[in-house]
Amino acid sequence: MSERPPLPTAVLAAAGLNRQHVFDLAALPDDIVSRLELEPGERQLILVGHGGRRLWECVQAAQLPGPDPIDDYTVATLQRWFAAHAPNQRYRILYPGDSPIGLQALGQLAGWHSPSPFMVGVDPEWGSWYAYRAVVVADTDFCPSEAVHRSSPCSSCPNSPCIAACPAKALAGGQFNLETCSRYRLRPESACAHGCLARQACPIGAEHRYDEAQIHHSYSRSLAVLHRYYR
Repeated sequence: MSERPPLPTAVLAAAGLNRQHVFDLAALPDDIVSRLELEPGERQLILVGHGGRRLWECVQAAQLPGPDPIDDYTVATLQRWFAAHAPNQRYRILYPGDSPIGLQALGQLAGWHSPSPFMVGVDPEWGSWYAYRAVVVADTDFCPSEAVHRSSPCSSCPNSPCIAACPAKALAGGQFNLETCSRYRLRPESACAHGCLARQACPIGAEHRYDEAQIHHSYSRSLAVLHRYYR
C-alpha cells in the first residue's frame, strides 16, 4: 500500500492561507461530524486559516469588490487550488457559508490556540493575530495532520497586560464579560469600537499584528453585528 500524500501547501501559504490541518472524518468526534451533513464518499475535512499580515496583503492586491473581500478571496483561492492540485476530487466549502461549523472546536483539535482572557484564542507563534478562514469536506485521501501540542502562553504571562488594558473592565478577574464589552464598544466615545485594546496589549506574537486597516475592517464588521443586536 502506498503512503498517503501530504497536502500540497506551498500555493496556499503563498496566497496568505498559511495554516492548514487535514482531519480524517472517521477520527473526528461524533458531535462535530453530525453537524456536517456529509455526502457519500466524503472522507476528509480540511481546516484552513491564516496567521499574520500576508493574507490581508493578498486580499488588498486582489481588489475584490463587495462587503466580504476576505471570504471571497479565500473561496476563489481554494477553488483554484483544487482545480490545480486535486482536479478529480469532489469537495464542498462549508465555511465561509451557513453550515453550523464549530471553528473553535476544530481549532482546539488541531492545537491551533489556547484560551485567553480577551476571548480570542492565543497561539505561541502568532499570538491572537490569526483566524479560521475555511472548512472544506472532500473525498481526498491526504495524509492527516498531526495535532500541535503546546502549552498556553497565557499561563506564563506574569502581568496579564490585556486585563489592565481593557477600558471597560470587561476582563476583571480574568473572566470575560461579553455584555460589558459589547455595551462599551457601542458608546459614541468608545476606544474599542474598531479594535480591542486588550488584544493589542497582548505581547505574544506582537510582530504579526495586523495593520490598522485590517483591524478596522474586522472590528467594523463585529460592531455592525452589535448594533443590530442591541438596536
